[in-house]
Amino acid sequence: MKRQVFMLSDGTGITAETLGNSLITQFENIEFEKQTIPYIDSLQKAENVIQRVNQSFEQQGIKPLVFMTLVNPEIRQLFKNANACVFDLFSTFIGPLENELNEKSSYTVGRTHGVANDKSYTHRIEAVDFALSHDDGVKTRGYDKADIILIGVSRCGKTPSCLYMALQYGILAANYPFTEDDLIGFHLPEVLKPYKHKLFGLTIDTHRLQQIRSERRPNSKYASSEQCRLEVTEVEAMYQKEGIPYINSTKYSIEEIATKVLASAGLQRKI
Repeated sequence: MKRQVFMLSDGTGITAETLGNSLITQFENIEFEKQTIPYIDSLQKAENVIQRVNQSFEQQGIKPLVFMTLVNPEIRQLFKNANACVFDLFSTFIGPLENELNEKSSYTVGRTHGVANDKSYTHRIEAVDFALSHDDGVKTRGYDKADIILIGVSRCGKTPSCLYMALQYGILAANYPFTEDDLIGFHLPEVLKPYKHKLFGLTIDTHRLQQIRSERRPNSKYASSEQCRLEVTEVEAMYQKEGIPYINSTKYSIEEIATKVLASAGLQRKI
């Protein structure tokens, strides 16, 4: 039987989801069924959700897990009386912070993901726009403005990693894919040479690359085991020859890839 999990918030639910998922993924032998319910910003909405939580307990006979980031003390108290195992992620930390800072919290909803800083918001949008317009080597003219340029074979995680770095960190990230033509007498493409100090490579296990490409173009040379092996081997040799730092993206999530790239490249958050 799946264990029911509720991620509750008076805002977007992003923080509750992130923290809740970080915790339950540590329990690999248990299957969870997750529900995220955002914008619980009134007592009536809270009572409606509590009915669902209690109903889950009545149907399964097991307390559902509730991860909540709710600012309103009254609403938080309602959930603490529900038939659930409740993890109040807000009050766990806000009390000790108030004591340490000798300052009462403003108890304002939506501070984390709201547009509290126009300059920061604008920079985030510009970074995302840069990642999209400099994706897949389509536009190389703006590479002088890039904070980092991810390089690697097709389908190794460059595009989503660049978008994540832009959205979460405000990093101007471009990416350049190596094509079959690049592999002939493989060397660093001329367009990349002036920006070698900005390059960071991704590689991937051959078997995983073949799986990903087969979903896109089944039974093609592009997705063949031989082609994938050739590209990965040649690209890794080039990284080593040119002294370009790189990581293997096979076992990492997009979030982990982006974080490892930024740490290795010494880049700091801009937003």
